[in-house]
Formats: sequence, C-alpha cells, structure tokens
Amino acid sequence: MVYRRLLLTLLCLAALAAPILAQDAAELRRLDTGDDVRGWSAVGRLNIGKQGFCTGALITPQIVLTAGHCLFDMQTGERISADQIEFLAGWRNGQALAYRQGRRAVPHPEFAYEGAERVERVVYDLALIELDQPILLPGVVPYETDEKPRKGDLVNVVSYAHDRNDAPSLQEECKVLARQSGTLILSCNVDFGSSGAPVFVIRDGVARVVSVVSAKADLDGQPLAIVTPLGESLVAARAALEAEMVAGGEGGRTGSVRVISGGGGGGAKFVKPDGTAP
Repeated sequence: MVYRRLLLTLLCLAALAAPILAQDAAELRRLDTGDDVRGWSAVGRLNIGKQGFCTGALITPQIVLTAGHCLFDMQTGERISADQIEFLAGWRNGQALAYRQGRRAVPHPEFAYEGAERVERVVYDLALIELDQPILLPGVVPYETDEKPRKGDLVNVVSYAHDRNDAPSLQEECKVLARQSGTLILSCNVDFGSSGAPVFVIRDGVARVVSVVSAKADLDGQPLAIVTPLGESLVAARAALEAEMVAGGEGGRTGSVRVISGGGGGGAKFVKPDGTAP
C-alpha cells in the first residue's frame, strides 16, 4: 500500500468537503460460508513469494487483475518472478476452490515502483498475471470489466487484509467521493493486503470490475481507499501481457528498478500470511 504521506497529499489535492466524508459506508462483512461467497469466488488471495500477499480477481479463466506494486520486492525494488506468485481462488478458512501458479506477470507499462512517491504514478498501479493453467470451475466465473465509475456512484469492494487474511470481506455501497489526477477516492475501508482488490459496480444484476485498490488513507478518522481505474490503463496492460506471450518470455523477471507505491519508509503493501507486517 502507498505510504500515508502520499495519501494525505492526494486527499489535500482532492479538497474533499467534511460533509461528504461524514457519509458512512456499509460495514465490512466477512464471507465465511459457501452462500456468503457465492458470486465472489473469482476473487482470491495472491501469495507473493515468502513476503506476503495481495488481493486479485479473475477477469478471464487464466488472467488475474491486481495492483502493479504487488509485483515488486519491497526491499530491493526488483520484479518478483511470476512463478513465485500463487493465486488462491475463493480462499476461505484454509482452503481455496482452485490453486494456480503464475506463468507471466506484467505491470502497466508506465508504472514505476520508485522510492520517491509521486501522485501521478498511482493512476498506472495495476498489473495482469497469467496463470499456469486456466480455472474452469462452474463456481469460479471471471468478472467482466467496465469503465470507471462516476463521482457519487456506489461501489462494492471484496478484499483480504492483514487482520482478515483467511477469508474475504465484502464492503457494499461505499461511495466514489472524488476523482483526482486520474485516480478515484472512495469511502471504502481497506488495509494492508488489500492491494489489488477489485472494485465492483453492480449493473443489471451483474458485478463488473471498474478499478483496483492501490492505497489506503484516513481523514479525520474516516477510512478511505485510493483506487486505480481501468479503461485505457487495462488496455495498455493487456497489450504488455500479449507482447510477453508473443515473445515467449518467462515474464516477471527484470533487473533493478525504481520504487513507487508500497516502497520504503514503512509503506509496505505486503503482509505475511500470518498477518504480521514484514
């Protein structure tokens, strides 16, 4: 997750009014049972090497959407090998509906994981992971994607986090409070481990992914989420993944790179599977 200094900068730029922030969103609801998780099973926990985890969601049977900074080592700033990433679809109480390893993983081509937090980079904080095998289970249906929501729209978020890493939680009807520099600010409650969590709109009874969680914040005690909308950013990430496929490269490996969200200064986006910070 992005370091809090960056988040407060975003909030100041957005100039959110106190009356807007005072509007309460629904509480987080833990999805413990089969009935609870129905319709949300294509959301899963992404175990990232031995460092910790993020949240991701299937958008095709073999492609997971998540945050770009989840692909980078917090300490070294290097890309994490795709085969060190494991997707646990519908992970709940020690079991998943499907377990898959990563084959290739690419962030948005313009995303840079750099130590000097730059607000404008958050707009590119998304990534795609190609799994080693597709997930073709009737209960794990990939999500459609859609254009970014508008200010005032109600959205749902399904995520894991450091204090709820063994089951997903759903927050219904949090609100899009503002748009700023290509990002969206939501009245949603996210925490470390929620990076990459899908943000849904429900249209015609169908849940569609419209953005992914990049960072958390609070303002006067109000929990907020900073999210990366899809649209053109998803198109660019798809093109990057397709280029990797055509090239036949292994993906997920590179040399030393610079750092943005989640890097340094206590701004880790990862948590260990036991729920402790790295």
